Amino acid sequence: MASLSSCFAISPSKSRRISSSPRHLPTPRPAVAPFPGVSCTVPNFRASRLVVRSSSIDVTTPIRPGAAVETDKLPADVRNRTMDAVDGCGGRVTLGDVASRAGLKLNEAQKALQALAADTDGFLEVSDEGDVLYVFPKDYRTKLAAKSFRLKIEPLVEKTKSTAEYLIRVSFGTALVASVVVVYTTIILLLSSRSDDDRRERRSSRSYGSGFNIYFNPIDLFRRRRQQVDVNENMNFLESIFSFVFGDGDPNQGLEEERWKLIGKYISSNGGVVTAEELAPYLDLRTTDMNDESYVLPVLLKFDGQPEIDEEGNILYRFPSLQRTASSQRSGRKEYVGKSKRWADWVGGIQNYLEEKKLEFSKTNASERALVIGLGGLNLFGVVVLGAMMKEMTINQGGWIQFVRSIFPLLQVYAGSFFAIPLVRWFLVSKSNAEIEKRNRLRKEFAKVLELPDISLRRKILSARDMAQKTVIGQDRIVYSTERDIIEQNVEAEDWERRFREIENKPE
Repeated sequence: MASLSSCFAISPSKSRRISSSPRHLPTPRPAVAPFPGVSCTVPNFRASRLVVRSSSIDVTTPIRPGAAVETDKLPADVRNRTMDAVDGCGGRVTLGDVASRAGLKLNEAQKALQALAADTDGFLEVSDEGDVLYVFPKDYRTKLAAKSFRLKIEPLVEKTKSTAEYLIRVSFGTALVASVVVVYTTIILLLSSRSDDDRRERRSSRSYGSGFNIYFNPIDLFRRRRQQVDVNENMNFLESIFSFVFGDGDPNQGLEEERWKLIGKYISSNGGVVTAEELAPYLDLRTTDMNDESYVLPVLLKFDGQPEIDEEGNILYRFPSLQRTASSQRSGRKEYVGKSKRWADWVGGIQNYLEEKKLEFSKTNASERALVIGLGGLNLFGVVVLGAMMKEMTINQGGWIQFVRSIFPLLQVYAGSFFAIPLVRWFLVSKSNAEIEKRNRLRKEFAKVLELPDISLRRKILSARDMAQKTVIGQDRIVYSTERDIIEQNVEAEDWERRFREIENKPE
């Protein structure tokens, strides 16, 4: 078998196009090895030029295993999305398959596939039209995990990160309980240090005994909270304190990845040719005016698309790399425009517009928020009272009182920020949700336009469907593979060409 470590060198300046006719099959020729000390032969394609369908593919880039794990150089997100796309296609993919399924740029997908092929004993196949396919063994994930130290420690790193985040959330809630304990303990000590008469007077007038019960109320509330049926079973009371102050993160954190996956799948399922109006429901447009189609530029750059003009003068957008696939699965794309109500929700199994989730102020329920606000208010009230009492102190006391005096600025900052941060965050969340709602409304309007298009738009979309094409590259179209020995493949090719010539020269 010609392994990837041998060679795969097809120079663009010396490469030739492979005709679909059997007479133009590869014959061997010497080639300059891409690595010092390695000799090999590659096919000599006898037609005009070999055209690699994906313009971003540089087949002169060596793909070979080595001491370094090439996959470790990739961002973890790119690697995982690429591997998921490979699994979804059954382990045999084109560059367009991975780019459309994973929502990656073509050059990102190419680098990821080359790295995976080098590290997992994958191999390349070349079709009769110059398409490059990447083929991976079924156990490629196991091979990669055994070779990559990064993959081995990533679960531990993620677990450590998750534990650290949990400890931070719990520590912030614990700090509130600790602050209440410190503040009210200090108040009690200050009151007890007064004269017996003054202490009796304060006990009678301020109901000192009930104040002591207030000190225990947070613990009692916490105990009652644990006895309640929690809607969010994964969040305890201490975590709900952090959630109230800082929130629970952005629910749209993976929005961009989802956006490009939807766009890539939509283009691929519709034969690689679409209109600007079809892409609008997945993008962020500020207006419904669609005369300016410059919003399509990011998609063209992402998937190496190009504008084309149809016979009626409409601008359509073709994505050649997304028209070539190794998967034989039917795309299930829509055949009729504007007649199916089901298309209001799905187009060939693809969501017909991108919907952002609104930000939540906090995932805590009403009872949890009431407990958190009550405990925070109790702490704030205690800090205000303790600050006033410390100002009245004329004699410096040591021990616990002196310690509390030294950390009292921190207690003030904590008590104040406990309500200041949520207040500011509430305004920001409200503003962000208004913008999200506006973007969702515009995308939904664009989707409704496609659901019931006017005559002009309908003709434009039908024109795009007429120009669409999807080529499935099966094993019968493979003329070269690095999995098998090049001489073996050449013997088969010569036999095919000989028999074809005999049939061609046979007199009628």
